[in-house]
Amino acid sequence: MALSDLSLADCWAYRPDLAAPADLDAFWARTLGGDEPGPAAYEPVDTGLTQIRTFSVTARGFAGEPVHGWLHLPAHVTGPLPCVIEYLGYGRGRGLPHEKLFWAAAGFAHLVMDTRGQGWSAASGATPDPHAHPTGTIPGFLTRGVTDPDSFYYRRLVTDACRFVRAARELPAVDPGRVAVTGISQGGGLALAVAALVPDVAAVMPDVPFLCDFRRGVQVALRGPYGEIAEYLKLHRDRSSQVFRTLSYFDAAVLARRATAPALFSIAMMDQTCPPSTCFAAYHRYGGEKELRVYEFNDHEGGEAEHQREQLAWLHKILR
Repeated sequence: MALSDLSLADCWAYRPDLAAPADLDAFWARTLGGDEPGPAAYEPVDTGLTQIRTFSVTARGFAGEPVHGWLHLPAHVTGPLPCVIEYLGYGRGRGLPHEKLFWAAAGFAHLVMDTRGQGWSAASGATPDPHAHPTGTIPGFLTRGVTDPDSFYYRRLVTDACRFVRAARELPAVDPGRVAVTGISQGGGLALAVAALVPDVAAVMPDVPFLCDFRRGVQVALRGPYGEIAEYLKLHRDRSSQVFRTLSYFDAAVLARRATAPALFSIAMMDQTCPPSTCFAAYHRYGGEKELRVYEFNDHEGGEAEHQREQLAWLHKILR
């Protein structure tokens, strides 16, 4: 494997001028405002584990629609606990209840959000995306409604992610002042968007984040979802300006300037899915205090367990 994007020195110097739509703040105020969704529901799940308690979560996301997840709590620790909300990578759902236990094992409340339309079948407890999208899209999610910010798939998904912060803060087991957000790839981009749009998030940990600096991602990525945009524009040659205007409302590198929570980024220099220059664009523009871990010889897997150890030490420092 070799570098497919800029060198590390060039990434440090890469600071693109990404224009924000004039009505960006009004768009998100309108999207996230309105009626308060009802409280989340929590049903205990028997996983057979004795040291972690698990609950199936149903919170209210975009348009009040049900969004599922898992809540993990350390069995013998009383609250209120600091909480880590985790958003998932592209195409992934919440999976089985025992798959993600690291944060609860470390003493945190851990809330895992299912990704609407991307998980298992509805019969398996996945979150559907009931909204129709225009014909002529490319398989995947990145071109669903991409000609209009109001109908774009990620408007619904980012709203779900923001509403999960509210659901966490309502839990008696959670300290509402110590809620952190994290995720890998798509989850990292969602974490950045939430940090920009939800007041008083305590910390954000985006790993090899997707949804950043869209135009460069589409031009440079050798595989993965950014290619869906390129394939779409191959067919719809007259829609480039319209498409990238829509994407600018959801670009985590554009939104990052509005975030103020402490952040720990990770970037992999041989990442062919989320090119490192796009991740650096978000890092450079991030509005709060920030730290970065660079994995020079890793692809999209990033730092994996090594970086998880870095996150734990950093989060203990931030949340004390």
